[in-house]
Amino acid sequence: MVLAGWILSGLLIVFILGASVAPKLLGLQAAIEPLTVVGWPIKYMLLIGCIELACMALYAFPRTALLGAVLMTGLLSAALAANLRVDNPLFSHTLFSIYFGVAMWVALWLRDPKIRDVFPLS
Repeated sequence: MVLAGWILSGLLIVFILGASVAPKLLGLQAAIEPLTVVGWPIKYMLLIGCIELACMALYAFPRTALLGAVLMTGLLSAALAANLRVDNPLFSHTLFSIYFGVAMWVALWLRDPKIRDVFPLS
């Protein structure tokens, strides 16, 4: 169970680094277009990328994983709200934050016995 949690966590971290953080830090069009669609100024792209990177770095380490998950959940909530506001497609864009957040918390639950103690499934 713990191994599955670490594998899922690793996949989520690699996905966010490759699909979200890197394009923002490199200033790629793949990051610019979604920001303009939801109405965020491009000047915040680097800051958002750095926040995502910090959240996932915290999530990657066992001692700070809970803090990283909580902070990333907040960031995902903001993304969900921005996508709702501009009426982006529901299942592919808007709810992606929910899918990712649930996967992130499931991975943390699988890899950390303390989280399982707080949220037992019986």
